[in-house]
Amino acid sequence: MKEGSIATGSAVSRLPAPVQARLVELQESLERVLGDALECLLVYGSAARGGYRDGQSDVDLMVVLKEASRESLDAIANALRLARYAARVEAMILTAAEIPRAADVFPLLYDDIRRCHVLLVGRDPFSALVIDGKNRRLRVEQELREAQIRLRRAVVDGMGSDDALRGAVFRKVKQIRAPLHALLGLRGIDVDDDLGAVLAGAGKLLGADVAPLERVHEAPGAAYEALAALLARAVDDVDRLEHEEAA
Repeated sequence: MKEGSIATGSAVSRLPAPVQARLVELQESLERVLGDALECLLVYGSAARGGYRDGQSDVDLMVVLKEASRESLDAIANALRLARYAARVEAMILTAAEIPRAADVFPLLYDDIRRCHVLLVGRDPFSALVIDGKNRRLRVEQELREAQIRLRRAVVDGMGSDDALRGAVFRKVKQIRAPLHALLGLRGIDVDDDLGAVLAGAGKLLGADVAPLERVHEAPGAAYEALAALLARAVDDVDRLEHEEAA
């Protein structure tokens, strides 16, 4: 890719012009101060998937360094701070050596990035990344069970407030997109990774009614019941996978 450009035809190229300009400015700044110490720069998350909402979404950026030395971190601090406050650019800073070694503890995140990201500059560290299926299953179960626990706590903390329940369900539905998508993959079901497709696929696989989740603003109580049922069935299903694998 030409230095200081945004990938033509990519989701990033459809971001608002000021956000694109900030990304170009940030890329040029990081290349200038880091030189060969910058391994790559890539965008992932909603900005790469095409689900970015201006004024609501962050721009998830991965900065991959040769070494995360104090000098390198100090050198990029100001540029990242400016991008964060000007365009909601949230940076994850890794070294090239850490990525393959951490695939066992971040299987879903790395799966998500591997499937959908936009490389702005450098060598793609995810093109040949291999993720073990067992690690993926364990992480799916962990995230789904954690979502169950946190959803229940949110209901308690909300003290019967519909507004609190609405917000809790809305947040949790977005957060379970990745583990549900991964569960579908473990079951051999290939769907797009946007939220609507994932919910529809999970509902069909698990025999759960996900329609109320589309009406969370109008009927948060019904949406909560649907989400709780979906999570319970998903946890049971991924738990069965462990026994099927052992059989």
